[in-house]
Amino acid sequence: MADISAASPVSLIRRLDRVWLTAFGLLAGVALLDTPEFWSVFSFAVSALAHTGPFIAFAVAAVAFMKATGAESLLAKAFEGSQPRMILFAALLGGLSPFCSCEVIPFIAAMLALGAPLGAVMAFWLASPLMDPAMFAITAGTLGVEFAMGKTVAAIGLGLFGGFSTMALVNTGVLPSPLREKPQIGGCCGARTPFEGKPVWRFWQEPERRLAFRDSTVENGGFLLKWLSLAYVIEALMVSYLPAGAIANLLGGDGLGTILLGALVGAPAYLNGYAAVALIDGLLEQGMSNGAAMSFVVAGGVSSIPAALAVWALVKPRVFCLYLGLALIGASFAGVIWQAVA
Repeated sequence: MADISAASPVSLIRRLDRVWLTAFGLLAGVALLDTPEFWSVFSFAVSALAHTGPFIAFAVAAVAFMKATGAESLLAKAFEGSQPRMILFAALLGGLSPFCSCEVIPFIAAMLALGAPLGAVMAFWLASPLMDPAMFAITAGTLGVEFAMGKTVAAIGLGLFGGFSTMALVNTGVLPSPLREKPQIGGCCGARTPFEGKPVWRFWQEPERRLAFRDSTVENGGFLLKWLSLAYVIEALMVSYLPAGAIANLLGGDGLGTILLGALVGAPAYLNGYAAVALIDGLLEQGMSNGAAMSFVVAGGVSSIPAALAVWALVKPRVFCLYLGLALIGASFAGVIWQAVA
């Protein structure tokens, strides 16, 4: 007879992934405590995840394709040569790419998994969430062309600052391999060795390569899906329950302290790039300084709580702390410079 205790509710709960449990637990809490707001929170999270879905699918498929064909060696060659040049290119590309702080996570995961230098990855990572063509148009229309241009320069500058700072730390040996150890699926995919020799582009013709493609897709897809789901549930809760008036009262006034506070508050309180434009417009009308406004949008765009959760799941603690530190320091510098020139 089967062991009934092994199938008890407590045992089943322990077997479930804690990330999924947390996400469903938060939704269940809203359903029980604030039922009228549940659909708004749920639909926001699902919509955000659906919007990010194509980016996740592309990144996961790209990594799986590289692994199955054995083309990882070709990608490694693309990152050979001058790392400063790669950092410059990554910062410029990131300043124009249309990804928010959560949407960029799948691409960062793919780049790190395939061995890209951490300095170049960090440059793209920090610059990418801050500006894109649509964001520039909305920012310029609401806050003015000058503010939109300033934020664009800040995005590229933050990418350069973060990229070169990271490269210097890596060269000193302070930073270990950046990626966390992910759980194996099926007991073998995490231990699979790369294929050697020339790439085989028609990988589906070989059973072992088909298996490599499947294992990589399941492992990376499941990892990204669960963490981004939790991130968007938390963002939905912030949008529904975080009062904008509280932020306005906290960030009113001038001075260096307000700029620094703008960066510190912007990181966790940021809702999303488009909502932040209207929020900053209202805060400026209530007396918020130009420098605090800039530090708020730069820090928040990079390191909001939803994005930070996804980053924490992806990289080791030292790299996570570096990511947050660079975002806050760079945002503060951007605010001070903008306060001086605006």
